[in-house]
Amino acid sequence: MTAQEAGAATLEQEILARPAEERDAVRTFFSAHPAGEGAPIAVVIPAFNEEPTVAAVVRGIPREIAGKAVEVIVVDDGSSDRTAQEAADAGALVCAVPVNRGQGLIFMLGYWLAYKRGATVIATTDADGQYNESELDRVLQPILDGRADFVNGSRRLGTELTTDPVRHAGVIFFGGLITLLLRQRITDPASGIRAFRTVVPLTVKLEQTQYQTSELLIATAMNDFRIMEVPTTMRDRPDGATLTKKGPNLLYGLRFARAILTTYWRELRRRRRGA
Repeated sequence: MTAQEAGAATLEQEILARPAEERDAVRTFFSAHPAGEGAPIAVVIPAFNEEPTVAAVVRGIPREIAGKAVEVIVVDDGSSDRTAQEAADAGALVCAVPVNRGQGLIFMLGYWLAYKRGATVIATTDADGQYNESELDRVLQPILDGRADFVNGSRRLGTELTTDPVRHAGVIFFGGLITLLLRQRITDPASGIRAFRTVVPLTVKLEQTQYQTSELLIATAMNDFRIMEVPTTMRDRPDGATLTKKGPNLLYGLRFARAILTTYWRELRRRRRGA
């Protein structure tokens, strides 16, 4: 067996180990975009019914940052519209999962795809156009300089153009809660624009099906990775963007709090067992 054949066999074994809902989509993805042939930086975007906005987001992402090539991986979470086609036409590498699985699981798949493609650094942004893609270089730079393992974009350090006062208050409250738990200042625990070394999601435990933003942040900090925050911009969804899928503010807040506390106690127990 040649090295190429051995690599293909290993990849197939890894695909078979993934959830059944993902397997055909992953095979199709690697057939079009072979493992090991990707850029050193991958921008992973989860998308569910974001046909009006996803193409503009993909086109707005720089294809080179600090002299390193960047590729965009859109993971379509069972959309019923043309999200996948719009993303592909705009230049993204698309993995179209046929059923809706939840943003957390879709992020995990995207991280793995980026790793198998050969990325050493992963960035994320949302498909609805609320973030400024041109600020990704600011988010990535501390990692490329070797000063951080995880960089969180912060609307509170930068510019918040959203008009929902309840969500604004929630960001402040949950930022304070996570700061208290981690004993490290976190101003924006729900940011969708961030970057991290690929080793981070390969190391920490991820199990939240939906609210993985806080889970990844807390688990990263409690596994002693270096975390920084940088100023970024968050705006209201553009005209035509899909309305929020997070539910009413109160329900979203309760679920977000549960994700924070569940992750914290899980990681605290892990650290105590290790000690």
